[in-house]
Parts: sequence; C-alpha cells; structure tokens
Amino acid sequence: MPSVRGTVLLRAVADTPPRLGSAAQIRLRNEALELLRSHPVLEPRYSFRFVSIDHTNGGRFRLGGETLEAPWLLPERGTLTAIACCIATLGDGLESRVRMLFGEHRAALALVLDTVGNELLFALGRVAQDRMQRLATRQGLSMAGELRSGDPGLALSSQRTVLSLAAAESIGVTLSSGCVMWPLKSTSMVLGVGLALPKVHWSRCDHCPTRARCRVAQSADALS
Repeated sequence: MPSVRGTVLLRAVADTPPRLGSAAQIRLRNEALELLRSHPVLEPRYSFRFVSIDHTNGGRFRLGGETLEAPWLLPERGTLTAIACCIATLGDGLESRVRMLFGEHRAALALVLDTVGNELLFALGRVAQDRMQRLATRQGLSMAGELRSGDPGLALSSQRTVLSLAAAESIGVTLSSGCVMWPLKSTSMVLGVGLALPKVHWSRCDHCPTRARCRVAQSADALS
C-alpha cells in the first residue's frame, strides 16, 4: 500500500496552477492551499496490481477470476499480457473539511477547496502511474492507454471489478450499490501492460463535451 506525503501533492498543485479568471478566485485558491498546509487532512495512498490476462475474446478479458470488457486497450501491435488496475484516494479528511466550511457558511472557500481536492487527486493519479511505469520498465514491459470506469470504452459497471482487482479494500476504498466510491476523493484506472505496446493515439477525454474547458484535461495535455 504505497502512500504519498500530502506536502508532495500540495507542491505539485501549487507549482502548476490552473487558469483562474479573477483576483478573488486566486485568493480563495491560495487560502484553500494554505488551509491544507496548516491543517493536514490528506491521507494520499494507492494500490495497484498487474493482473495477467488468462483469456481474451475481442476486448473482453478474463483475468484474476474476473471479466473486464475494455476493447480500447487492445493494441494496434505488440502483445498485451496484463491489465494494470489501480485505485488511489486522498482519504476522507478533505471531504470533512469541506463539510465543515459549508457549516461555517464559507461556501465559496468550501467549493474552491473541493476543486483543489480534484487537482490533488489528479496529481496522486500521476504519481501512481509513474510508479507503475517504472515497475513495468524494470520488468521489460511497456504500458499504454488509460481508462476509468464510466469512460467510453469502459462501462461504469466495471468499477466493482476494477476495485476488486486493484485490492481497493487494502486502502479503505469501498463502493456503493450505485458505483460511487467512498471516500469520494478516490479514483480508479486501468492501463494495458505488455510487450512492445505502441503509444496510443486516443485519450479517455476525446469525446467529452467539456474537454475544452476542463482543468484536468488541460493538465494532462500539458504533461503529454
């Protein structure tokens, strides 16, 4: 169960601020970051597994005793041998702080803090991906693609399978009957792992109607 210091994520988020439109937004964001520095509530941790593929039928994979349908992960060339399944969470402390701020009638700061939480979760996902990439490279493997349950190419109903394969219970992440993760500031992902996998030419954000104004997509573009 790898963990990440909250200060590391805060530095990453502070060093790559999103485009903000007004002085008030900048002030609130800085206030939210300072609140997280002075009142540590983050418990960032993640869990992942490279699960060997036992059988493939088109884009339907049998692995780890589970079935996962993710046709986008089929490579144009190379050999797909496993699926990397990952779950990451910030814990529930940030959510509690957001609720507290709403209770104190500081709704503007609460909303900005929640948005900063999304940025922190994205940064944690990048840390987990980098760790997986290093492990794959050490094993002579390559890794390509990224899908999250609910994306085109990976149904929301796959969430329970992904969490099971990623050992989500080891970091305290659970799933409701409606496929909502708890703590809420949690994310899951799957990536292809194998031999000589080519770089994919698609993004999980390609078909999203809000891509042009999405801070997460902008951050991903900046890192690609």
